[in-house]
Amino acid sequence: MHPYFLIIISVVLGACGQVVLKMGTLKLSVAGLSLLEQFVKYFTSLPILAGLLLYTLSAVVWVFAIARVQLSIAYPMVASGYVLVVLLSYLLLHEPVSGLRILGLLIIVTGVIIIANS
Repeated sequence: MHPYFLIIISVVLGACGQVVLKMGTLKLSVAGLSLLEQFVKYFTSLPILAGLLLYTLSAVVWVFAIARVQLSIAYPMVASGYVLVVLLSYLLLHEPVSGLRILGLLIIVTGVIIIANS
């Protein structure tokens, strides 16, 4: 498998994990609970456990990716996860995306492309 494909898989899994974690927190009410009660509520929530699983799988795939690619090339590509999280947050969580944020995302994408081609 091409190492860049492993990086993409890792980034997508990580971004999806973040969004699923957020979706899980939105379904829970923890106001007024002690820290221990919050911990139990969060970590017995199926969506939060699913998000953590996705994030863990992302890390496992990442290990395989960096075994095959220079870290100085691979790691900046993780920044593309920011772009994916904003897109997924907009589509699934209905979070607003300002023009300035879009400009920032375009700068990130440009940087990732430059590094990937260096």
